[in-house]
Amino acid sequence: MLIQKIHHVAYRCKDAKETVEWYVKHLDMKFVLAIAENEVPSTKQPDPYMHVFLDAGQGNILAFFELPNSPEMGRDTNTPAWVQHLALQVDSMDTLLATKARLEAAGIKVIGPTNHTIFHSIYFFDPNGHRLELACNTGTPKMMQLLDEVKWDMLNEWAATRKAPQHARWMHDGSYQED
Repeated sequence: MLIQKIHHVAYRCKDAKETVEWYVKHLDMKFVLAIAENEVPSTKQPDPYMHVFLDAGQGNILAFFELPNSPEMGRDTNTPAWVQHLALQVDSMDTLLATKARLEAAGIKVIGPTNHTIFHSIYFFDPNGHRLELACNTGTPKMMQLLDEVKWDMLNEWAATRKAPQHARWMHDGSYQED
């Protein structure tokens, strides 16, 4: 089996209409589809829902479920809020910075930009409490080659020690120099 692409990624939302309007307004996504049922098609369980789909660009679809009969949304309290997030790519640093300014002007708290050397990111939360990251790629082919060369060594060292391997420390310590 070879996966062709991600068809869609789905999250839960508190209010489908508010969520669609937020993503359209703040991230320029297009609202492409709404599906509503009183019964879950796969399980036949009675559970009314609204399932909305947004175009995140280039065939990537972000979807949400509003579940009015389920307990209030929560999150895994054992996982830090910064871990579980959705990262979306933008085309340039200009777009990243302009989006940050637009989000902040709308009263949305934004962290960053954070320099990860191969990309720069900003972080913020949607109205459902989902953490979002906007990332602009800045890596060179040489940087990507260096990371590719050490990925298995890093993973194997992590698996053995559960300590952060230092093979790519240059990504965050500022020591990288392009030849």
